[in-house]
Amino acid sequence: MSHAILNSPEETKQFGRTLARTLPDNAIICFEGDLAAGKTTLIKGLVSGLMDYPEEKVNSPTFVLLNIYEGDKVVYHFDLYRLQDPDEFLMMGFDEMWGQGIVCVEWPERITPHLPSSYFKIKLEHTGESQRHVTVGQVSDEENRF
Repeated sequence: MSHAILNSPEETKQFGRTLARTLPDNAIICFEGDLAAGKTTLIKGLVSGLMDYPEEKVNSPTFVLLNIYEGDKVVYHFDLYRLQDPDEFLMMGFDEMWGQGIVCVEWPERITPHLPSSYFKIKLEHTGESQRHVTVGQVSDEENRF
């Protein structure tokens, strides 16, 4: 597990760009944090670090649940904040995207029973107006689930 203090949105995006270089193909990354914790900001950096994709085109899919960013790689970006029932995720076939590209999931606690057995977990916490504490780890068993 690693920790960092991020002092601005730009540092958060840079952290995402750096993280992108370390991810294996088809990684699943679950982002935990309160509203406005910086989840989408970090994903902007991650997507731009994975491929030549403009950060300003990376938006939270709050109302549509899923955005797909295509380039040299494919990134599936879920925002499950408005998901009412975890089974909706399966009914929409979203679980079929596990292993098909990089998968970023905001609000993964909404689908806890349907998370894969192994994924990366990133937790962002407010520590000041613009400052965030970020923790990155890997989950590979039931004990560390949301």
